[in-house]
Amino acid sequence: MRPARALIDLDALRHNYRLARELGGARALAVVKADAYGHGALRCAEALAAEADGFAVACIEEALELRAAGIRAPILLLEGFFAADELALIVEHDLWCVVHSLWQLQAIERTPLARPLTVWLKLDSGMHRVGFAPADYRAAHARLQAGGKVEKIVLMSHFARADELDCPRSAEQLAAFRAASAGLGGEVSLRNSPALLGWPEVPSDWVRPGVMLYGASPFAQAQEAAARLKPVMTLESQIIAVRELPAGEPVGYGARFVSARPTRVGVVAMGYADGYPRHAPDGTPVAVDGVRAALIGRVSMDMLTVDLTDLPQAGLGSRVELWGAQVPVAALAAAAETIPYQLLCNLKRVPRYYRGAGL
Repeated sequence: MRPARALIDLDALRHNYRLARELGGARALAVVKADAYGHGALRCAEALAAEADGFAVACIEEALELRAAGIRAPILLLEGFFAADELALIVEHDLWCVVHSLWQLQAIERTPLARPLTVWLKLDSGMHRVGFAPADYRAAHARLQAGGKVEKIVLMSHFARADELDCPRSAEQLAAFRAASAGLGGEVSLRNSPALLGWPEVPSDWVRPGVMLYGASPFAQAQEAAARLKPVMTLESQIIAVRELPAGEPVGYGARFVSARPTRVGVVAMGYADGYPRHAPDGTPVAVDGVRAALIGRVSMDMLTVDLTDLPQAGLGSRVELWGAQVPVAALAAAAETIPYQLLCNLKRVPRYYRGAGL
């Protein structure tokens, strides 16, 4: 059996959820969209079911999968609904939904509903992706209240640059939210992972931990609260072949790496078809049998190569950690000029193995 695998530590997942609640001082929706950022939405939701205040997903398909598996906690649809006929399913399965556009508001007004909805009304406070403009927010709120189709409205927005701790944009967005929502009352949800970790002054009755739930820091630099996170996923494989090369020999496609000295090359069963970034450069960190080593040569579909020259104890069958406790996924992301979110979500083909209390 191919040795590439992802180990998912459900105890670490629970630790990170509890940290989110501690930092937020509020109720927390565990964000399990995109198959829980590659970790397996069903298993992660089941692991958190006894203590999570609720869950958040991108769309109704993700929510119905959780409901079919017996998850009864509140589930929020972060993108709301995409067609008016989804409203019947939202009511049937007792889902909460974001309303971010006029057409969604109009669809609620026109559609007969068996019972009223819980709506999270989204303000575009400056990200300019989805949400009501500040000038339209109060009117949208009034229409929802007057229509008789909604029993509860949570006021929400989303920060665009909360992962930049010295950037004034989050304070500007908070000011825009406060101005647009002044006097409306009700619960508020503003803090996503970076806002939870780095912006304690932002008010939130509901917090929305996403990437932090899986133990990855959203920040480019070290940050005190993020240092308390525990990585949930360990992506690992093994050395499946060893090559001894003299100086001056190329390794891999395109001969990107050429040995500057006699070099011992380890071939690892892991490639871009598994979700490891093809563009990771020479020198990207890995850990071989617990010792730091480096990627050399271009990543191919099913294999990559690492430098074993200074690791004489390593060889055929040695364990290789691509990311995890020894090689934070953020370190790989920085080397590959991407973000941890993308690496985790891009995981594929690799089987997942779960461990932790309750299994």
